[in-house]
Amino acid sequence: MHTSPVHVPVFDALRDEDHPGLELRHTVAEDLWERARGPAAVADEVRARVREVVDRGARAVRCTRSAIGGVAEATAVGLAVLESTPRPTAAPVEEGAARAGRSARVRAVSAEGAWACFEAGDPAGCARRVADAADAVTGADAIVLAQASVAPAERLTTIRVPVLSRPRAGLAAAARLRHPAPRRRAGG
Repeated sequence: MHTSPVHVPVFDALRDEDHPGLELRHTVAEDLWERARGPAAVADEVRARVREVVDRGARAVRCTRSAIGGVAEATAVGLAVLESTPRPTAAPVEEGAARAGRSARVRAVSAEGAWACFEAGDPAGCARRVADAADAVTGADAIVLAQASVAPAERLTTIRVPVLSRPRAGLAAAARLRHPAPRRRAGG
C-alpha cells in the first residue's frame, strides 16, 4: 500500500532482483498523502484498505508511509512494515540487536536536498543525494535506508559498511510469508 505511485517501480525492481515470480499487487492511495500527516484522521480508511487487500488474497501488506504504517500494523491482518521516519526504522534494529544479545545505537542522518528531488519527480537525483549522504557517514557498522523512495541508493553507495534497505528487507519478509522455508524433520 503506497501513498505515491513512485514506490511501485521501486518494489517491482526489488522483486525482480530478489524474488522473481513473486506476485505483487500495488494499492496506491495518493489521497492519503496529505491527510496521513495525522494518522488519526485516516485510521478508519487505512484499516478498511488493509482489510480490503487482505480479503482479495494478499498474504502480506507493506505500507510505505510511516504515518499510516502504525495504523495498518494495528489492524492485525497481514504484515505491515513501517517506513520513512527514524523511529520506525530504529526500533526494529534495536530490537533485533537485543534479541541477539547485543546493543545498537541508531542515529538518523538526513540527506540534504533528497526530499526536494523526490518531490520534484527526480528519483535518480534523490537516490544520488542519499547515496552521497550514506558515503559520508563515519563510525557506523551498517547503514539502513529507511524510506522506500530511497531504496535505489543502496546500489549507488561506495561506503565499505553494509548498506541495507528496509524496503528490500520488508519485501523479503513478505516473500517468506508466501513461500516459507521448508521445515526440517526431527532427527533428519
